[in-house]
Amino acid sequence: MVRLEKRANPSRLWSVATPVLAVVLTMIAGGILFAMLGKDPVAAIRTIFWDPLFNPQFAAYSRPQLLVKAGPLILIAIGLALGFRAGVWNIGAEGQYVVGALVGAATGLALYPMDSRLIFPLMVVAGGLGGLLWAMIPALLRTMFRTNEILVSLLLVYVAQSLLASMALGALRNPQGGGFPGSRNLSQWASSANPELVAGTGMHWGVVAAFISVIGAYVLLQRHMLGFSIRLAGQAPRAARFAGVSPTRLVIVCFGISGALAGLAGLFEVTGPAGQISLDFAQGYGFTAIIVAFLGRLNPVGILLAGLLMALTYIGGELAQFMLGLPAAAIQAFQGMLLFFLLAVDILTNYRIRWTKREAA
Repeated sequence: MVRLEKRANPSRLWSVATPVLAVVLTMIAGGILFAMLGKDPVAAIRTIFWDPLFNPQFAAYSRPQLLVKAGPLILIAIGLALGFRAGVWNIGAEGQYVVGALVGAATGLALYPMDSRLIFPLMVVAGGLGGLLWAMIPALLRTMFRTNEILVSLLLVYVAQSLLASMALGALRNPQGGGFPGSRNLSQWASSANPELVAGTGMHWGVVAAFISVIGAYVLLQRHMLGFSIRLAGQAPRAARFAGVSPTRLVIVCFGISGALAGLAGLFEVTGPAGQISLDFAQGYGFTAIIVAFLGRLNPVGILLAGLLMALTYIGGELAQFMLGLPAAAIQAFQGMLLFFLLAVDILTNYRIRWTKREAA
């Protein structure tokens, strides 16, 4: 008979080994899934994880895309991780990402065709502020009326997507676009463009912001009183209250940081890789960042590595769809398996498996 016995202290070994084991189990389960679809599982796994980086036929295009895809994932996941560590559950980063892009793009388009170096910084501020204000809706509802922030933040994603469609078809639509939905191309307007900073690397200002957020979050958690309050609130809520940590203040701060970072991710995406507000602008980065945050153990350095890994599955998944004919749903299921196995195996961090003999009746 198998039973779980709670550990006196979380296992450091399993804490480190859990993400690695989750990736291995995902590869095995994914291989079985691909085989059931009639595809060579070894070829599929190789195409997703190996070919984008080391196959000369694809690496020249795929390697720069690694940072392009990883940037928004890391930026959003860092903000989410701070809240998750404090027990504040912001599940609506996708909506904050969209609203940040809308507000930032609208700020720039309102000044078109003005030529000024101040326009892009102004758009960055507007994008972060847009995401922050959108995140304040579930934060204030939680603190003032005790609503469930998970449900409110999640449902606001659908409101943001409807707002995106409305803006792409209405107020932000390109007047010279022949009636097609979508805004002007911001990446082709020098004052609002977010270009590649180092040729051939895929690094733009959004990637720089992601790296800065990793460093900032690490310093915050390790060296700042706010970081101590976040860690204490997540590990021992009662002790945090006795220590004078305000739950209301923590909810607002965590939602504010995560919303602002998600909004910045949206702004950098709409001015760079995406280039414009369009009906399909929302790419699911806000939801995938939740997987990245947990895969990185809610640790800034871990999130950096997890973001690069998840970006690799994006690029490799697109390559597998093109080369092997795998359906997009199979790739999405493969990515979702990471979170499933991570949460399943994570039990071993706090519990150990015990084998006991069944007692006779």
